[in-house]
Amino acid sequence: MQKFSTLARAVHVLLLAVGVGVSVANLHAQSHEFAAAVELEGQVSVVRGGQVPLFQRGAQGAPADQTGVRPKEEIVTGPDGHAVFQISDGSTFEVFPNSRVTFQGEWTFQDMLQLILGKIRVAIEHRNGPNHKRISTPTAVISVRGTIFDVAVEDDDGTTYVGVEEGQVMVQHRLQPGNPKILNQNEWVRIYPNQPLAKAAPSRGGGAFVWDRIRNAVGDLIVNNPGGVIPGPGGSAGGPQADTGRTKKNPPTTAPPPSGGNGN
Repeated sequence: MQKFSTLARAVHVLLLAVGVGVSVANLHAQSHEFAAAVELEGQVSVVRGGQVPLFQRGAQGAPADQTGVRPKEEIVTGPDGHAVFQISDGSTFEVFPNSRVTFQGEWTFQDMLQLILGKIRVAIEHRNGPNHKRISTPTAVISVRGTIFDVAVEDDDGTTYVGVEEGQVMVQHRLQPGNPKILNQNEWVRIYPNQPLAKAAPSRGGGAFVWDRIRNAVGDLIVNNPGGVIPGPGGSAGGPQADTGRTKKNPPTTAPPPSGGNGN
């Protein structure tokens, strides 16, 4: 009986050691996730012993450690800053001007981003099945398996807007009790720090989203076809001759819907 007890303890210690080893190995692997900058425009930097400027992946002569961000590092964009980052599973996140976002703040693959202020757009890759990810803000936790959605922290209180372009997300209030909300395509919700979650509403901001994209598409047309004519409805000439000196605009910033209405 004593031999059996000794053997059982030995097996238990061995299994515990293996479990700890696996956990450490997983943590080590996760800590090596890297978000590479695939598009950069304007002032974009990472907080790494001070603010260090970032370079687009593949830029000639760019230091390898300045072409992306590692876990626990914060991305900061200026008034003209815009960036798109990609991680190892193919998912991307877009950071818009005047934003602050921490990459993998919790050292796990699931906890992908922590938005402190500003606006991001996230596209979770799910070609190989559900891809569990979480995005957090001061007032909300957004859980996804594969979708495209916008998140904006609108003020210092942490008021958060979440709008879904494609797929489905689950939103949980971080500060108030209550059940989470499921948002489907073209639905949005705004989370206030001192109020429970509101009922999800059809996105009245969808029209603004579409208009931003049309406006930028027209801008690209003008830049790529100097001297041309802007087509109007039905393909007819709907505007004056293009300004050949016009500069290309930043990618669209899909502004959240105005306050009020069913989304509050």
